[in-house]
Amino acid sequence: MYNFQPCFSNILKLLFLLIVFVLPTIVSGDCTCDAEATKNNKSVALKYKVGSIALILLAGAVGVSIPLLGKKIPTLRPEHDIFFMIKAFAAGVILATGFIHILPDAFTSLTSPCLDENPWGKFPFTGFIAMMSAIGTLMVDSLATGFYKRLHYNNSKQVNVVDEEMNEEHQGHVHVHTHATHGHAHGSATNPEDSNLAELIRFRVISQVLELGIVAHSVIIGISLGSSQSPQTIKPLLAALSFHQFFEGMGLGGCISQAQFKTRSAAIMATFFSLTTPVGIAIGIGISSVYNENGPTSLIVEGIFDAASAGILIYMALVDLLAADFMNPRVQNSLRIQFGANASLLLGAGCMSVLAKWA
Repeated sequence: MYNFQPCFSNILKLLFLLIVFVLPTIVSGDCTCDAEATKNNKSVALKYKVGSIALILLAGAVGVSIPLLGKKIPTLRPEHDIFFMIKAFAAGVILATGFIHILPDAFTSLTSPCLDENPWGKFPFTGFIAMMSAIGTLMVDSLATGFYKRLHYNNSKQVNVVDEEMNEEHQGHVHVHTHATHGHAHGSATNPEDSNLAELIRFRVISQVLELGIVAHSVIIGISLGSSQSPQTIKPLLAALSFHQFFEGMGLGGCISQAQFKTRSAAIMATFFSLTTPVGIAIGIGISSVYNENGPTSLIVEGIFDAASAGILIYMALVDLLAADFMNPRVQNSLRIQFGANASLLLGAGCMSVLAKWA
């Protein structure tokens, strides 16, 4: 099967480098819009920020690794009922992240009084960007899945033609019998194999598009924490973001697990997720002396990234994660699985919503 991991990996790397190197340059040195006075202590704040890098890195790594342990723990494998519960919980976390955490932040940034009334006060940019992001995700989802399906089927067709040509070189009754037998066996195996392949391609596209949305937001929230000079602001953020990364990692880890990537590819994706927020914190520490979170450029860039991330995560949670599983015949034929999945969904969304009180 064609390996399309490098294609999406390159996109993720490009986005990551863009955020890491371009964003700090854009938002530093902004003209200021006076913020409320806060009690700052740079030396104490720095200690909390350095500690937050290690704690959030650990939380994210543990969260994304738990579903991946399904390969070692039979109970956590996708063929078991409990996996539907875990995935529903994770989808609830991702849905609440989009609706409760990211989208309100985007509205706050893009409707800030620090921005010019024209055009930011004349048009609902946050909703528009989130909508276009969700539509764009649908397009990427559909086009990528279709492209890799066609690519694989074309390759399979070429292999079949070569196979038939080799069979035609044989002569006599043995040739006819063998060819017929081969043809029958091949035909009977094609449909299940094609079906499994289509599902696998779907899971792989989902996992990588989902990571794309998470990465954009994770760096932004890391920069926000790293640039803060107030211990009173950092302490609740540290605890909330640790849980945030843990739960979000569980959601992403469940998708990676279903995608059945090779161990090396799964490890790269898990590591990439775990590092994004700590890297954002490190960037925030580096630019904290010139970064103004209430500057017009900072608000616009953060608002656009947050709105786009919200659109991606909301679409992925509702369409690719929840709808796909809740309409699964295996779920609909079992009242026990249905109840467990719904309860897990509400629990995941509820836990993530409560964290909005602190971050």
